[in-house]
Amino acid sequence: MIELYYCPTPNCQKASIALEELGIPYAIRPIDIVGGDQNEPEFSALSPNRKVPLIVDPDGPTDEPFVLWESAAILLYLAEKGGGLWPENPGQRALGHQWLFWQMSYVGPMMGQLHHFAMYAPERLEYPIERYTLETERLRRLLDSHLTGRDYILDDYSLADIACLPWFRGFGRRYPDQAEYPALHAWMDRLSERPAVQRGMAVDLDKIRPVVVGAEPVTDEVRRHLFASYQTDDGPTR
Repeated sequence: MIELYYCPTPNCQKASIALEELGIPYAIRPIDIVGGDQNEPEFSALSPNRKVPLIVDPDGPTDEPFVLWESAAILLYLAEKGGGLWPENPGQRALGHQWLFWQMSYVGPMMGQLHHFAMYAPERLEYPIERYTLETERLRRLLDSHLTGRDYILDDYSLADIACLPWFRGFGRRYPDQAEYPALHAWMDRLSERPAVQRGMAVDLDKIRPVVVGAEPVTDEVRRHLFASYQTDDGPTR
């Protein structure tokens, strides 16, 4: 059974949705990133980047339990292992890589930076907030345009949809759209009706502290836990 090191963030939700969709048995290993679990020696030995998600597959391609981190790499590995969610057609597969890497290169970093400067920065800086808000809107506009007249990002439901959904859905709630995106919202509603998506988004939330700014103060200690710039190779700075 695959072990999924997890907290309720968009990148982790990609992995749990894919596991649910593919029907691959898995167990959750909760990681409290606000509390700093990701910086503990046991976890950082598995994931030197100190980020979730991470999977450990005892039935992987090596003689020892197979450890893999980075969400896109995990998605592609699971699709190959489970035999689904990825097109066999070479053209569609190439386009799938295009949209998957778009999510990794633009959607996650841009929305993540907006969230950082709006919620976690020690002081409010209007320029980066405006810049990343505009980038978030540009990405929403781009995907809305692509989805017009389409049910899914590719011809069929795939990893590309799974990679993008948690980011656009989650950030749409915290940072509302500044324009109308009917195709984007219809796509989110369509995917959110899938039972596997619902299970993947709600996985073991009773066991994991939500990463919600406002429920607790953002202190320097929290920043040391969360951000590599506050850390040394030996762990969080004090």
